[in-house]
Amino acid sequence: MTNPIIRIIETPEDILLVEQLQRTVWPGSETDVVPLHMLITAVHNGGLVIGAFDGNNLIGALFGFPGLETTPDGPRPKHCSHMMGIHPNYRDKGLGFLLKRAQWQMVRHQGLDHITWTYDPLLSRNAYLNIAKLGAVCNTYRRSEYGDMRDELNLGLPSDRFQLDWWVNTTRVERRLSKRARTTLKLNNFASAELQPLYAPLPLTSGWVRPPEHFSPFSQRLALAEIPADFMSLKQTDFPLAHAWRIFTRQVFESAFNSGYLITDFIFDTSGEQPRSFYVLTHGESTLDPKE
Repeated sequence: MTNPIIRIIETPEDILLVEQLQRTVWPGSETDVVPLHMLITAVHNGGLVIGAFDGNNLIGALFGFPGLETTPDGPRPKHCSHMMGIHPNYRDKGLGFLLKRAQWQMVRHQGLDHITWTYDPLLSRNAYLNIAKLGAVCNTYRRSEYGDMRDELNLGLPSDRFQLDWWVNTTRVERRLSKRARTTLKLNNFASAELQPLYAPLPLTSGWVRPPEHFSPFSQRLALAEIPADFMSLKQTDFPLAHAWRIFTRQVFESAFNSGYLITDFIFDTSGEQPRSFYVLTHGESTLDPKE
């Protein structure tokens, strides 16, 4: 792949390509595809469809639209980022970051300062992009946000989701999106007294780990919450264990958010025999950026 072309998509011909890409990224459920007429209507009313192209081939796309959020002072405008998909042959090449940066630029141009979207909190790849690279934060957990989903990636598990807050005009976000790449955060960026794990997953003979029965009370300014490093593979090989992780982490994150914590960073640690994934929870400070 040469340097991908990132551009706004507005024509029916190009938006038809977005329909087709969705079927490749989320196979198995035609009813979950956002159709051309809906995408066109959104584009003509302040929405954004952004594509990544390799030559004439659409290899990634992002879709969002203006929305309203409730505040103590009344309704407030925001941008709702509904969908981003990358063709399976082009993943892990930085396309998601490029698409989100283009969205960031366009939404700021529209005069909005807040973008929200949801994702499965057990997906490490998504967490690393959304939290570590883009600088979004989270203190909202939504149980079964989309009901029983029927596509192959989501079939069978409760569709629990994080709702992220991306404050696009903050120094935090501007630093993450600058051309100067951020140094990957590692566990040794923190003193052991600063960052305490809430629990230790239990190893199994299969090579996977299972969640423990309990987790520690929230008492430190910073805490670690570990998730499986490759949840999609776990789901395919041991579905009951994947379900156990869904229910356990639901309890962890709901308790954390109810106790005043926010997710402010994500660590993908490859220093051991097996990769490990950790959320960094911070008490009461959404802009904290440890060891930036």
